[in-house]
Amino acid sequence: MTVLRFLAPWLILFFLSLPAYSKSLPAQFDAGRNRLIAYMLSHQLTAQHFSHKSLDDISPAAYDLYLRQLDPRKRFLLKEDVAKLQVYADRIDDELRRGKVLLPDEGTLLFNRRVTEIMDMTGKLLDAGFDPNERDYLEFDPKKIEYADTIGELRERWRRILKMETLETYLDLLEQEQMNKAGDDAEKTPEPGATPSVETVDPALWRKALDKVREKTRRNLGRLLEETRQDHYDRFFDAVARAFDPHTNYMAPTSKEDFDIQMSGSLEGIGALLREEDGYIKVVRIIPGSAAERQGDLQAEDTILAAADRGKEPVDMTDMRIREAVSHIRGPKGSEVILTVLKPDGSKKVIPITRDVVQIEETYVKSEVLDNDRGNKFGYIRIPSFYRDFEANGPMSKARNVTDDFRKELFQLTQNKVEGIILDLRDNGGGSLSDAVAISGLFLPGGPVVQVKNAQGEIKILEDTDKNVLYDGPVIVLVNKFSASASEILAAALQDYGRALIVGGDHTHGKGTVQSIVDMNRNLPLLHRKQYEDMGALKVTIQKFYRINGESTQYKGIEPDIVVPTILDYLKSGEKHLDYSLPWDKVEPVTFTPWGRQPLNIEGARKAGDKWVASSAEFAKIREKTAKAGERAESTSLAVYLEGIRKERRELAALTENEGQAEAYLTELGADHYTGKDKTGPPPLRDQLGKDPYVQLALFLIDDLVHKTSTTFSATP
Repeated sequence: MTVLRFLAPWLILFFLSLPAYSKSLPAQFDAGRNRLIAYMLSHQLTAQHFSHKSLDDISPAAYDLYLRQLDPRKRFLLKEDVAKLQVYADRIDDELRRGKVLLPDEGTLLFNRRVTEIMDMTGKLLDAGFDPNERDYLEFDPKKIEYADTIGELRERWRRILKMETLETYLDLLEQEQMNKAGDDAEKTPEPGATPSVETVDPALWRKALDKVREKTRRNLGRLLEETRQDHYDRFFDAVARAFDPHTNYMAPTSKEDFDIQMSGSLEGIGALLREEDGYIKVVRIIPGSAAERQGDLQAEDTILAAADRGKEPVDMTDMRIREAVSHIRGPKGSEVILTVLKPDGSKKVIPITRDVVQIEETYVKSEVLDNDRGNKFGYIRIPSFYRDFEANGPMSKARNVTDDFRKELFQLTQNKVEGIILDLRDNGGGSLSDAVAISGLFLPGGPVVQVKNAQGEIKILEDTDKNVLYDGPVIVLVNKFSASASEILAAALQDYGRALIVGGDHTHGKGTVQSIVDMNRNLPLLHRKQYEDMGALKVTIQKFYRINGESTQYKGIEPDIVVPTILDYLKSGEKHLDYSLPWDKVEPVTFTPWGRQPLNIEGARKAGDKWVASSAEFAKIREKTAKAGERAESTSLAVYLEGIRKERRELAALTENEGQAEAYLTELGADHYTGKDKTGPPPLRDQLGKDPYVQLALFLIDDLVHKTSTTFSATP
């Protein structure tokens, strides 16, 4: 049954109730359009989503998500405002069914009123100035604070916010002034992150800092007031969709346009997938072969605070919507954007990236022959993503795909008589499921690989039908928290068959769902399609993955056989930390024959790996850095006085100054990230792998599997 056939009866009834508004009446036109979108969402989501949640079930979650995107850091609304909106929490389901929702209008009215008040309030606070040495503190985690009870409490919150920004701006100006005075004398130039010693503030610089903060605040608040009624409705509709799960979205026409651009890769930029979170712009993933990957400093989970074209003032990204933020980051090929980034450990970094298209060669499978210190040869293969050009698919197509490329590289390694294979799936966000199944089959003599369950409860088993095994030697698979979707399918299959040892952090990402795009315009009769123009699209979760042992890859991800410390262990990253993600569950396992040619001694390998890691100087640095970063991540109440901020900057500089720690941080995130000073491009793959402690661990483990060397092992990492 097609979506159109399913939707047609109720749409016809709904259209009979719609007044025939004219395009000459934009306010009435918008009201009718939003009423129609609300009604369509109520039917499409409940009918098509994998979970079949009812609107009654998701109404409180939709309200929660709407409120958090309206005022994510609790800097505008009072408790009395929230109380007025709270009455809609249990009404959203009924209002959607009727096609008439009131929450966005009420929320916009209250929010804009408070923004206007705060615009006046912040001007007066900046006029009054601040004592830079008075000890104040500011809690930055919105989960740890309540909405303000009174305007007075909100004013005090904003006083500390503005004071913090003024102090930070002042110290930046002071550092820049000292760097300018130093000129070209490298010995006098402050190290990155260093803070100059000051006893009292420089009056002229302090006034300049106040002026900069005043202008930035005015611009940011003004931007919020410029948002249209339709902007607020579109975000409300998206909150309703995300209440079903974090990968289900309503995409307004502009969002759908951005999605199409992202999928086609036709627009030049830095190559980073972004999301809004708590009023900030966060990096979700770095695109393989992109300008950001080649530069090497920008990483997943970074927060982009500001962006500037070379020679221009930075644009503050705080409370900026994702579309506007992207417009500041994108630009012509060859131009440079300078990002101010907040790292997960709390340190700030200025990152210059030259905009460019994705370099296709960097997105393809790569391999290398590696030798250990005893002269044994092993193969290394990295899969950046499971790429396939579906538009160019077919027996006569010349378009490359990951399976064909992987087969060629694996065959070449076998010709080199390697004794084992290291398969690197770190940072692999997924892609073509059929290719994950096909690549699994290169290591297996046929059999089931993954189960796919649809919204009707029907389960389809995807199998490797080729009985031939291209490589039957030992395999180590490297994963991390950014290994997701199809990469988890491959790792899980090799783990379930006992075909490979999985090595990585405590879990992979845990995305075990499939989404489909529904064009909402296709369900409209021609008359209303012309009247309402573009209705946007719906991205909805329709399927779920299950391993051959019956366990879902959703939520929990894959737990490696050998868990090693990583610099991101303290981060709450992955599906289990996303709002309203679908739960882990099980189905019946399928019958399969475990790999029996060379049974894996997982416990022995784990003990050998633990011993190697315990002896490794690099892993010791990673543990130390992770512990410090974790402590900092928990400490979200920041000092808002001059000496306190100076101390904070010194601690952050000390945290990142060790070159070995920084190098370990980068190599953990991906083998091809460059840590040298020349950021024009990555060094040869072999050189990168020699500095990667995780690849070195994998080399030891696979050598141990082949030669049983752990009893005489002496670590020299």
